[in-house]
Amino acid sequence: MIRKAERRDLPAMMEIYNEAVRNGTATFDLEERTLEDRTQWFEAHTGKHVLLVCERDGQVAGYASLSAYRPKRAYDSTAELSVYIAPAFRRQGIGRALMEALLRAARENPEIHTVVSVITGENEASVRLHKSLGFTYCGTVREAGKKFGRYLGIDTYQIMV
Repeated sequence: MIRKAERRDLPAMMEIYNEAVRNGTATFDLEERTLEDRTQWFEAHTGKHVLLVCERDGQVAGYASLSAYRPKRAYDSTAELSVYIAPAFRRQGIGRALMEALLRAARENPEIHTVVSVITGENEASVRLHKSLGFTYCGTVREAGKKFGRYLGIDTYQIMV
């Protein structure tokens, strides 16, 4: 079941994100986030900045968000999409379902003109998913960050809504 995230979901969302910090390259964060940090992040997701969770068997299996793309007002009509899935629930279509729900929300909101995703260059599964949903490739920044002792690039994808 996909639904709007609630404050009670914060510990589960934090654990999903922190697992990605510890073990993956989907985020370039190097340090785990605290509940205080995640609470501020949660509170920033209001109005057009939607935050959804997928619940399976009473557990938060994953979450996705539309966030502010950049702080300058000229970017107000652009949202950045992020999606994170708990390891036990990966490859079950949850990421696709969350992204489809976010894109519906973006299309229904006249304040959003375009949605952008920044994907680590080696994340082929995410690239395939974005392309299948109509995102187009915009460019690469090579060796943009260093994690696990390796320089990693980022690819930007965009969809007009």
